[in-house]
Amino acid sequence: MRRNGCCLELRQGTVARPVTHSNESDNMNILFLCTGNSCRSILAEATFNHLAPTGWKAMSAGSQPTGTVHPRSLALLAREGIDTNGLHSKSWDNLPLAPDVVITVCSNAAGETCPAYLGSVLRAHWGVDDPAHATGTEAEIEAAFTTAYRILRRRIEAFHALPLAQLAHDRTRLKAELDRIGVLSA
Repeated sequence: MRRNGCCLELRQGTVARPVTHSNESDNMNILFLCTGNSCRSILAEATFNHLAPTGWKAMSAGSQPTGTVHPRSLALLAREGIDTNGLHSKSWDNLPLAPDVVITVCSNAAGETCPAYLGSVLRAHWGVDDPAHATGTEAEIEAAFTTAYRILRRRIEAFHALPLAQLAHDRTRLKAELDRIGVLSA
């Protein structure tokens, strides 16, 4: 079954560990979701947490994780001064926290099939081309990673510029803002 013209609806697996929700209403858990969890969702998780206000936490996962984080993603984050400790490719079956918001980062333009997280969460789509599939010279491949990072960073910065304490209580407005941000380019 296709959803939103690009996303295949997949059933969420069983969570292997106890799942906890935010205790305070101003806290939010954000899940960046893709299929492989090796590049884009990892870049988004690390960047979001680097810039996040207290109480807002990002995690990333994949419906079919590769099991490794792409070395170029880790190198790029390190160059940007973003901590890479603890980053690893993981399945959505093993989330430590239940997400309040799920943001898919697969690329509509590339015809990717995005996993669709089921459950009572707010969902948004921030499509970004997968730099792991870039070909060409070293410079062209590096440029693909940099472009993906810059797009995600711009969107995350726009997200953090929102009145987050207010939006935590206004899901309709938060959804509208997430959708607006999801089309920003680098």
